[in-house]
Amino acid sequence: MSVLVVGSVAFDSIETPFGRAERVIGGSATYFSVAASFFTDVQLVGVIGDDFTEEHLDVFRGRPIDLAGLERVPGGKTFHWSGAYGFDLNVAETRATHLNVFADFEPRLPETFRQPDVLFLANIDPELQLGVLRQVRRPRLVALDTMNYWIASRKSDLERTIREVDLILINEAEVRQLTGDANLIRGARRIIALGPRTVVIKRGEYGVLMVTGELIFAVPAYPLEEVFDPTGAGDTFAGGFLGYLASVPDHGHPHMRRAIILGSVLASYDVEAFSLERLLQIDRSDIDRRYREFRELTEFGDLEPGAG
Repeated sequence: MSVLVVGSVAFDSIETPFGRAERVIGGSATYFSVAASFFTDVQLVGVIGDDFTEEHLDVFRGRPIDLAGLERVPGGKTFHWSGAYGFDLNVAETRATHLNVFADFEPRLPETFRQPDVLFLANIDPELQLGVLRQVRRPRLVALDTMNYWIASRKSDLERTIREVDLILINEAEVRQLTGDANLIRGARRIIALGPRTVVIKRGEYGVLMVTGELIFAVPAYPLEEVFDPTGAGDTFAGGFLGYLASVPDHGHPHMRRAIILGSVLASYDVEAFSLERLLQIDRSDIDRRYREFRELTEFGDLEPGAG
């Protein structure tokens, strides 16, 4: 089984209250691929310039990540984002965005990439997302991410694409912006009315909320004493979440709940250091250990109200 991701491979320059990192490896497809590769084979589609060297590509090597869809533009420069966070790590201040080769990115899938089990349309132009969907034989699960820019500038195009996917990953501010409803549950229901079966709302340090036609499932974020850099946490969550779903035979509620926890576990490792540093240090045993700790933190057992 495999998961296909179409998104950005980039450099990030980041400042937080805890330090700085210049031109470290980032991008939605990068974080997603590394996280998903703990559970399944990954096919990555993106674009880079000549400044993304063979050494930079080492982040993917030794993992089940197929780079046949990663296009290199000779003489071009790789997408570069620069941003900063204050003590409220849920809010990023964008200082500069240099799209470079990503500005002309038109995803073209290799023939071997056209029949994935799971497709993740990372945060790119909704017309490009729809174009990717037209290039694949219908996967078992199609998931989409977006951002405030596309909601504000391309809402009708975005809604057209949303109608054709099974699941949308979105943060709470974007739910309110897209639906005009301040209540997240009602907002999620409005999104489901467009076509998706599932809405997964990323709430940063407050956790994750999943809403379907039959289910509401909420989990907190894994509590950490040290958080250095939240960049990529949402895409890391998506990678763990969808990577696990690609590895199991069905997407019923038990697997969906487990996928939410595993995605949250991966995101908790991501924020402990800049770039992909922590994700590259852990293995599946670390993920399983923190998964068990997460379960213990949130389990009520048989305790009844009023019992003492």
